[in-house]
Amino acid sequence: MRIDIITVLPELLTGPLDHSIIKRAQQKGLVEIHIHNLRDYAFDKRHTVDDYPFSGGGGMVMMVEPIDLAISDLKSKTGYDEIIFTSPDGEMFSQKMANQLSCLKNIVILCGHYKGVDQRVRDHLITREISIGDYVLTGGELAAAVIVDAIVRLLPGAISDEESALTDSFQDDLLAPPLYTRPAEYKGWKVPDILLSGNDREIEDWKIEQSIERTRKLRPGLLDE
Repeated sequence: MRIDIITVLPELLTGPLDHSIIKRAQQKGLVEIHIHNLRDYAFDKRHTVDDYPFSGGGGMVMMVEPIDLAISDLKSKTGYDEIIFTSPDGEMFSQKMANQLSCLKNIVILCGHYKGVDQRVRDHLITREISIGDYVLTGGELAAAVIVDAIVRLLPGAISDEESALTDSFQDDLLAPPLYTRPAEYKGWKVPDILLSGNDREIEDWKIEQSIERTRKLRPGLLDE
């Protein structure tokens, strides 16, 4: 898989994308992640990528030309399944979406910044808009890092124990059950007896019951869906 990220602040991404599972996935050749500085596609002396909105008001708007040049340059070298824009008013990111994106071969992620982007970018260059929540960040770099992390960890071979990813919260529209490890008792706090019983079928039934109960209590909307 190849992921190209277009940003005005590359340094915000180099750290998060060079550690842990994402780093190992790159070393294994499971994913290529390329970060592109949008200012490299602005050709005035100051490498300007934003300007005042025609509508007036506060804030700056990312210009259409450098974004078009950046995306066109990438598309001239590689075919892309999705060109994603990170935006607070986009489609809400979910585990289901992460699963879908992890099956693609090549994607571009454009990180929003300033007040937003020229609408012509969204109308003519973007294939999908994604939000990681109903709030506004300084830029889309952190959102892009979240999306990439959620995708990469699903790639076969990225996690040594692939079953671990398949039993994460939201994979089956339920929250994960409670987890325990050694010691079996600490300060009088005991691990549920069922988990020490060795009865695999009863343990699995308990996990399902706990998942449903936790979902009903914490995220009832998931059961409605």
